[in-house]
Amino acid sequence: MQKEKVYVFDTTLRDGEQVPGCQLNTIEKIEVAKALELLGVDIIEAGFPISSPGDFNSVVEISKAVTEPVVCGLTRAVEKDIEVAADALKFAKRPRIHTGIGTSYYHINYKLNSTQDKIVERAVAAVAYAKKFVEDVEFYAEDAGRTENKYLARVIQAVIKAGATVVNIPDTTGYTLPEEFGAKIKYLKDHVDNIDDAIISTHCHNDLGMATANTMTGVINGARQVEVTMNGIGERAGNTSLEEVVMILKSRKHLKLYTDINSKLIYKTSRLVSTLMRMPVQANKAIVGRNAFAHSSGIHQDGVLKKRENYEIIDPRSVGINESSIVLTARSGRAALKHRVEKLGYKLNKEKLDHLYNEFVTVADKKKEVNDEDLKILVGKEKRGPRSIELTSLQVTCGKNSIPTATVTLEMAGETFSESAIGNGPIDASFSAVKSIVKKKVILEEFLIQAITRGSNDMGKVHVQIQHKGNTFYGFSANTDIVTASVEAFVDAMAQIV
Repeated sequence: MQKEKVYVFDTTLRDGEQVPGCQLNTIEKIEVAKALELLGVDIIEAGFPISSPGDFNSVVEISKAVTEPVVCGLTRAVEKDIEVAADALKFAKRPRIHTGIGTSYYHINYKLNSTQDKIVERAVAAVAYAKKFVEDVEFYAEDAGRTENKYLARVIQAVIKAGATVVNIPDTTGYTLPEEFGAKIKYLKDHVDNIDDAIISTHCHNDLGMATANTMTGVINGARQVEVTMNGIGERAGNTSLEEVVMILKSRKHLKLYTDINSKLIYKTSRLVSTLMRMPVQANKAIVGRNAFAHSSGIHQDGVLKKRENYEIIDPRSVGINESSIVLTARSGRAALKHRVEKLGYKLNKEKLDHLYNEFVTVADKKKEVNDEDLKILVGKEKRGPRSIELTSLQVTCGKNSIPTATVTLEMAGETFSESAIGNGPIDASFSAVKSIVKKKVILEEFLIQAITRGSNDMGKVHVQIQHKGNTFYGFSANTDIVTASVEAFVDAMAQIV
């Protein structure tokens, strides 16, 4: 069986731009349109020309800016709408007018105050009038998802006879179940005599979270055009996601269907749309969310590292993401830790890895995620080996109307020593206690605290520089507890003197 093409109709710049706060200016729309052309979409719905001078101008400029895709303008079944759309599309190399009218009981009776017969007449008239301006005319039966199938078939047969080249069956309110929507497309295939003279298109909304599922059942039952948006943006809960449908068709080869989308540009295009429309992509969004290829569970990480297909059905590189993300958390295991450490260029034997893992778990319990900077610090500790002085216990009290006090316990030459001291703050008090134990006269020349990354739960790095008998010694440490990090860095420097 030969593969069949599914045409990708992108409405990011029309339906997607109807999201409050996501409006783009003409320059931004052209940038998105060029990215969509590069991505390989077949049709770009550039706007609703009669809705505003800005939309009209955007359709004009996009028509000039792209060459390969069909450029489409939306209209109502109104002659003036169609005339304005035709004017806006005059520079398009491959123009299409997308006209239509509501066909459901709700739309006919409560929105249009009309009858089924009159709606058929208006639909046919709109398609025939659009046909005077362009050859490629798409008709949409608004709210087809809630339209009775027999009547919908009547409308579709009439508009195809009038010249419609594409018939759009929208689930405008996102109401249908996948089996219902699939059955609706199959009904049209079986009961519209001239259905093979036009392409059936799907346009599904995500009000109940079923846009992609409905689109796919539509395709499986005979639709060969999908109306989609990048990142699934759109009116209310959004539209069917371009990236989801494309990667389903790419992954499920038994369907014998394909698109001309260059999937390796999906992630890049997603980021562009997200940035320009100022609409962040949710972390768990399929295909393009930042967690789509991230693994934090130790079991999953081990499985992915052994063979990616254990937990990934899509190669991240196929959508333009360099690699899977092994996120180190308290749930991560040794395999993930070893993998990340080796990627940073460190080689540790089993004993050192076990020791590092114990320190890693301690840090991971305090943080949501352990990053590369954290690991470099921990590996630095491992490479350092045992010191002549080790901090074994630290307790501080401080606060408003109290005297900062620190009790420090150090291990030196196999013996344990404790000392308490007061100071200007908890760190100063701790340093004084350390000096009392070590009994070395030192001058603190430099004390630097630096956040590794943003966030109150991230590790802080501490650099200490001390002078003893004319010589300079450096100490370094990091910890989610900045007081502990400071004392460890000070002890690290003092250990070089003893």
